[in-house]
Amino acid sequence: MILHLEGTPNPKQEQFFLASARHVAYGGARGGGKSWAMRRKFVLLAFRYPGLRLLLLRRTLPELTENHLLPLQRELTPAVPYHATQRAFLFPNGSRLKLGYCDREADVFQYQGQEYDVIGLEEATHFSESQMQFLTTCNRSVRTDFKPRMYYTCNPGGVGHAWVKRLFIDRDYRNSERQEDYVFIPARVTDNPVLLRTNPQYLETLENLPDHLRKAYLDGDWDVLEGQFFQEFNRSLHVVHPTRLPMEWKRFRAMDWGYNDPCCVLWFAVAPEGKLYVYRELYLRKTLSSEIAKRVGELSSGERIAYTVASPDAWQQRGLKGAEGESIAEVFSHNGVPLIPADNARVPGWQRVREALAVSPDGTPELRIFETCRNLIRTLPVLTFDAHDCEDVSDNCEDHAPEALRYGLMSRPRPAPEQKQKRVYRYDPLSGAPTASPGFRGL
Repeated sequence: MILHLEGTPNPKQEQFFLASARHVAYGGARGGGKSWAMRRKFVLLAFRYPGLRLLLLRRTLPELTENHLLPLQRELTPAVPYHATQRAFLFPNGSRLKLGYCDREADVFQYQGQEYDVIGLEEATHFSESQMQFLTTCNRSVRTDFKPRMYYTCNPGGVGHAWVKRLFIDRDYRNSERQEDYVFIPARVTDNPVLLRTNPQYLETLENLPDHLRKAYLDGDWDVLEGQFFQEFNRSLHVVHPTRLPMEWKRFRAMDWGYNDPCCVLWFAVAPEGKLYVYRELYLRKTLSSEIAKRVGELSSGERIAYTVASPDAWQQRGLKGAEGESIAEVFSHNGVPLIPADNARVPGWQRVREALAVSPDGTPELRIFETCRNLIRTLPVLTFDAHDCEDVSDNCEDHAPEALRYGLMSRPRPAPEQKQKRVYRYDPLSGAPTASPGFRGL
């Protein structure tokens, strides 16, 4: 069998071809040669391991057809026949490359009970986290010569932005997720000499995009995305290395309560000129309120905390069949952490966060966040707009740390700007000459 596969991989694509970790992501910006790399990777694996079962997915059928089916047919047939009814290429060595799509959320269940040695998600940020998690259950094998793998190509933005960013950019792992299982290979248009040579205008196209899109598609900046609520967030401006803050600075805390959902507590310090620092974070799931209160007290040992604001649900009475029980606020108070209700006005609160992120006349923002506050840094830039209210954050976001931030900032509203005193004219009853009111300091 003679098969001519066109194209020579660039250095980043070579890294992708050689990667064999459990989860490998490639890309992060437009023009990095992602689709070609994914197709070639799957074809090489199919030839290398006889009898391998591979599944390559795009979110929609038209995307699947244009980006993979037609190019693969040009490259592989007639040496590797394509069976339209199965939507699969059957290799002479018994390997099988199936092409699929998940247009609707529930489409992923068509793969229930199926096993694939290799699964690829092309444009992974177009898949929801629940779709990705379900597909991992299909990625299993009984082979002794090959361990199951999943491959992803991706750009910032899309419904899956948050989970891709968490796993491959922030490297924030939960439960049984292991850092050594996840590899990210960044690739930008400047890493793709073939595209730059054949279509040099494409680089100019990316350079001329609006600022937030240019950062995402050209620079591969994962802190910006389409529909991003806080485009003011800039990691280089708002995230700082931890430093020892003077003990005389005023300090306070803010909490967004949760049990099944995460509970987040943030610690704030106020500099003399009014700048705010978020210098500590506690982020726990499925933890009793009494245990969280003890942890908060232990972490605050030796500090003078002025107050702690908390979400209003901390004052809800708990109990069975109408029997009253202690509220979360009462449990915290009994454990030495008294709470006061936070201002829960959402739209004014998010506007207060926006003001704190904005750059002041001195060139610095009001708010800075220690880089150890990982969950606040991870979730704040990926908040998106509510579909029905452009002044509010979508309910589909992981917003527990940003909520705590909102409560904390609303406890210290910006003072209203000093009003210039109006000139009030009176007339001297003797001379008839106008005189300005006393204390007038000018316009």
